[in-house]
Amino acid sequence: MEFGFGAPSRGPLASVENMVALAQKGEELGFEIVTVSDHIVVPNDIDSIYPYNETGEFTSSQSGEYMEQLTTIGYLAGVTSKIKLLTSVMVLPHRAPVLTAKMLATIDVLSGGRLIVGCGVGWMEEEFEAIGAPPYAERGAVGNEYLRVFRELWTSDTPSFEGDYASFSDIAFAPKPVQQPHPPLWIGGESPPALRRAGQLGDAWYPICSNPRFPVGTLEQFAGYKSRVLGHAERAGRDPARMDFAYSVNWYDDTQAQVVDGERRLLTGTPDVVADDMKRLEELGVNHLMLNFQAAGLDDTVALMERFAEEVRPRV
Repeated sequence: MEFGFGAPSRGPLASVENMVALAQKGEELGFEIVTVSDHIVVPNDIDSIYPYNETGEFTSSQSGEYMEQLTTIGYLAGVTSKIKLLTSVMVLPHRAPVLTAKMLATIDVLSGGRLIVGCGVGWMEEEFEAIGAPPYAERGAVGNEYLRVFRELWTSDTPSFEGDYASFSDIAFAPKPVQQPHPPLWIGGESPPALRRAGQLGDAWYPICSNPRFPVGTLEQFAGYKSRVLGHAERAGRDPARMDFAYSVNWYDDTQAQVVDGERRLLTGTPDVVADDMKRLEELGVNHLMLNFQAAGLDDTVALMERFAEEVRPRV
């Protein structure tokens, strides 16, 4: 199993010095993946429901601060040498597809083939409107088409495409990505359309554990959702055995158990208990696990990462 952590793109930790320190420390500690999240602007008034907590309120960056995701990923590629770089997740309709395909291919080339494209279709309608993205109501169709555009540009010697949101022909597209056939496409989201998108168009399904509407916070829930993804892949004529699975846990705690409705939350408790959970996830097919170590300051964050590397990972 590969393990990943987030590089902060907002808030007190999001200085250049801190991001570099965390990325390089994570690489030194043996983490395989560093992640960066995606918002271009954060409107002052948000009525859209944030899907990953019970309140539905988005409070991650009340100041509106956010470093741009792909620029940040490219910078981190230059200050590291081994660790993989995951967009977690890139909102597909936020950026024009041909330009985005070029930026992602360039990052893959400059990083020596270390890019993973985690992607979804977004949840904040106000942000779509502010940046002039395609209609929010059509974001699923837009995202599906953009994924097809990426694959066409990355794999075809004579790329051409005719769709509702993108069209091109008689062009050259180079350089191609280093990874063959292209950087892995991890599809985020837990809703029925997201599961279908993962099975039909993705290389992996990449959910977050804490969606109260579509919960994936237990082993049983994950197994049920996984079977639906595999079913979509099979019905699309794809080989289900080629599907990969990743998992993002934003409540991780290897110091004490968190109890909800009388039951211990997955991936909380002692190092032994948490390691056992990880083994069981691996048995279910999870090959990549993203964990939240971000604390108030750099030293505290590094301490949590070191504790995991020393106390938990050796038990897995």
